[in-house]
Amino acid sequence: MAVTAEQVRRVAMSLPRTTEGLVRDHVKFRVGRIVYVSLSPDESTMGFGYPREQRDALIAAEPAKFMMPRKSDQRYQWVVARTSEIGPVEMAELVLDAWCIVVSRKAATDYLATLPTDWPRTFS
Repeated sequence: MAVTAEQVRRVAMSLPRTTEGLVRDHVKFRVGRIVYVSLSPDESTMGFGYPREQRDALIAAEPAKFMMPRKSDQRYQWVVARTSEIGPVEMAELVLDAWCIVVSRKAATDYLATLPTDWPRTFS
């Protein structure tokens, strides 16, 4: 079930305008200056953009899988997933949703219209 950094990279880098960088040993994927996915140095966790008003419910529903970001990041729209608890399809959906948060609504809508319905499964 666990996902790897390479699987996350394949998904993130397939999304328009995404760049990859390394910041304090964390692999970060961003659009412009806004990070939407980050992998811990040991690849055990993946932080991702997620609506702040919905994160408590997500974490409460699956506390073994999701957790709050560190205190300094809680002001952002951010959640952390344990990579050992998510599969490739779920990871692809989380990465795509996080990307949609950081691009314009038009860019997200236009891109989503081009995706086949089984898009996340192509990364499993």
